[in-house]
Amino acid sequence: MGPAEHGTGPDAEAPAHSQGEAGLARTRDGRELYYQRLPGPAGAADRPTVVFEGGLAAGRSYWAGVQAALADVAPTVVYDRSGLGRSPAAPPGVSRRLPALADDLGNLLDHLDGPDGDRDRQGSYILVGHSWGGPLVRLAAAARPARVAGLVLVDPSDEACELLFQPAMRRAERVGQLATVWLARLGLLGRAYRSLTAALPPDAAADMNAEGFTVAMTRTRGRELEDAAGDLRALLENPPGLAGLPVTVVSAGRVSPGMPKAVRERATVSHAYRARQSPHGRHVVLPEADHMVLTTSTAELAEEIRRLVVPTGG
Repeated sequence: MGPAEHGTGPDAEAPAHSQGEAGLARTRDGRELYYQRLPGPAGAADRPTVVFEGGLAAGRSYWAGVQAALADVAPTVVYDRSGLGRSPAAPPGVSRRLPALADDLGNLLDHLDGPDGDRDRQGSYILVGHSWGGPLVRLAAAARPARVAGLVLVDPSDEACELLFQPAMRRAERVGQLATVWLARLGLLGRAYRSLTAALPPDAAADMNAEGFTVAMTRTRGRELEDAAGDLRALLENPPGLAGLPVTVVSAGRVSPGMPKAVRERATVSHAYRARQSPHGRHVVLPEADHMVLTTSTAELAEEIRRLVVPTGG
């Protein structure tokens, strides 16, 4: 299905989508990644493009509010990983472990660079990763740090949090996956996320309701969870080198399902640690946010991203 079929081509009569013009980026092994791009304001061509990476099995749609809040400052890009939203699933045997997902993000950035690399300049991108997207964008940035202007890690999974390696976490992952599959098969999964979709622009909410709560998504979720502990342990053993890039880590201030007070506190400690690893690190706790910072503190999160796009005095 090409971009024009989604109401974004030159002959389309449908109004423009709130998340921008659609496109397809091809990975090195021939898969297609669906993305949407908002151009930002006039005069922003020299500012970095903000590229958003979702959490576990999360597609592009839930970033719509943050995109809208940044429309006056920079170009933004959202996309679906393979098997999510409008990106076809990766074939069996194609890894969905964290390094492979980071490679795919790198392929998207290659595509955005253009065929002649005209976007491959110093500091072309700010990468924003939520939850499982946090370590993912760190790996992608470490692969080619020169083209990254900074990172914003939004309530990220972090290997510095020892809870993520405990057997209780593996049990919680299995139970969560079973519950997700069951609810999706019954057509009830979307109801668990009504407060999230209610906070989105109507077109993004419609996309998420149609694409984000399917049985196919649960299969991708299971593949991404294949060995989360192993992926995090690999980061402990071989930390991604970020070449001194600015890193902002945003923590939620409120508990949420799966993150009771004790877990919340230890996750926030790991976030503070991650920020200290950068010479230009910043750790921010947003008191009104729960884990879904994107919709519970949209404006505050956008402001933290804005600080990297337009540094003080810029």
